[in-house]
Amino acid sequence: MDKKKVTVWPEKLYTQQEVNDLLKNQAKSNNKNIASLVKQSNRILVSITTHAFPFDVFPDIINIEEARITIIRRQLLSSEVHSIDIRNISNIFINTSIFFSQLVIISKTYEENEIKISSLRTKEAIFARRIIEGLRIFENQKIDTSSYTKDELISKLKQLSTTEIVT
Repeated sequence: MDKKKVTVWPEKLYTQQEVNDLLKNQAKSNNKNIASLVKQSNRILVSITTHAFPFDVFPDIINIEEARITIIRRQLLSSEVHSIDIRNISNIFINTSIFFSQLVIISKTYEENEIKISSLRTKEAIFARRIIEGLRIFENQKIDTSSYTKDELISKLKQLSTTEIVT
């Protein structure tokens, strides 16, 4: 039987201290990523309520966060909450009328495929659409927004989605 010798030449041998340092750096990186995700998921950039004519006893609320949109529909003794991840929004429309506007969010995952939020002021609906469109661009480009302050981020989002809307 022919026995062959195998020689292994490791590229680098690590001391225990070097291994500990590598593990510590990896843990710091993971903690930084988790902190960034928590910051992004908890920051409400814009909150808009509906306005029925002449007044709305149970207004709906749209909360636009960095990673998702939350819609809270209120009724007499209950409420319904929908959350849509920004990455799952395929399109967003505004339907305008004489007094109010309607924001229509087309979702890739929601079973009814579209969510309509009526009785919004036209300026608020346009503003919400611009912010959501900007967030979609950031999401598609994989841009980390956690380093921006809330005001800086809203300003950048407005700049990204400057389009002329005919009203």
